[in-house]
Amino acid sequence: MTDKKFTIDVVSDVVCPWCFLGRKRLEKALALNPDLDVSVNWRPFQLDPTIPRQGKDRNRYMQEKFGSSDRIFEIHQQLIELGKEEDIEFDFEAIEVSPNTLDAHRLIRWASQANPNVQDAVVGILFSYYFEQGKNIGDHQVLLEAADAAGMDVAIVASLLPTDADAVGVQQEIDTANQIGVRGVPCFILDQKYAVMGAQSADALADAIRQTADGFEPRPV
Repeated sequence: MTDKKFTIDVVSDVVCPWCFLGRKRLEKALALNPDLDVSVNWRPFQLDPTIPRQGKDRNRYMQEKFGSSDRIFEIHQQLIELGKEEDIEFDFEAIEVSPNTLDAHRLIRWASQANPNVQDAVVGILFSYYFEQGKNIGDHQVLLEAADAAGMDVAIVASLLPTDADAVGVQQEIDTANQIGVRGVPCFILDQKYAVMGAQSADALADAIRQTADGFEPRPV
């Protein structure tokens, strides 16, 4: 089999560390299936849509969510170790704001209209900005920086961000994800047939992609 077209829709949130790991592992999984012509589409999800548009103090938010500093430290240390395996340098101490990600998802949506490669680049930049550099990816200036770094038309993005352009469309996609049963992210929807949940290993994800491409239901992972 050569040059078979294949679509992967990745439902994710750019403040989800497991989604950052999932993106890196997806890259490796695709490298293990070089004969597939794969189109990757990033779909929105919000882990916490109740966060105000201006964001929330990160430390306070994490305490409210997990209740224990020891528990937060344990989670962060686990992610830091996993990140090292994927060339991710998690720096959780640098993060000062837990942002609302609606505007980030709007930017990702606009990037898809430019070019699928641009969309993936924007997603990667936003993950790095937030988890490795501690930038507030709810801030419009930071989003403009990401757009510029990915080669988007910054003037157009700057004109759209202050408006509600595509906010409804993004929310509808999030609602659809909830309706089809997505309860956690990342969720990889393979060729619009099967869903693989969680940041699976590259080998497991590559195997699921191969089975789906060959017309079989992938083994549970």
